[in-house]
Amino acid sequence: MDIRVGFGYDVHQLAEGHELWIGGIRLEHAKGAVGHSDADVLLHAICDALLGATNQRDIGHHFPDTSQDYKGIDSKILLARTMELVRAKGYELGNIDATVALERPKLKDAIPSMCQTIAQVAGMDADRVSVKATTTEKLGFVGTEAGIAAYATVLVHKR
Repeated sequence: MDIRVGFGYDVHQLAEGHELWIGGIRLEHAKGAVGHSDADVLLHAICDALLGATNQRDIGHHFPDTSQDYKGIDSKILLARTMELVRAKGYELGNIDATVALERPKLKDAIPSMCQTIAQVAGMDADRVSVKATTTEKLGFVGTEAGIAAYATVLVHKR
């Protein structure tokens, strides 16, 4: 059986006047993520992990931030299109394990909705989607609330 693992990482600046989208869910917060798309750091990290696992470069290659086609795009659409690329190569997604790093807001109440949303878009059972949250104890760009980061690991297998 052909089994592969992929790893993804993404960061976005946080600033006032922007919406905060994480895991396909809009969160109320004074600061939001800055980006060409909706800047959903978690979905971007998952897309990169999927593309890496199937040897298809990265999210910027497929959905460049120089293209107006992706200006303000909902990252759930990017995840759906990434899943099409994964399946076109004959792979199926086994599971996702992801971590979001930010100081505020706290994500514990939103995580079940994130897992459900990601699972729905990816076409899988929510029990195979793990999202965790952490802070950086006020250290670095995450700790000073200048930015947000996400890490994702995926397992894919040949159909």
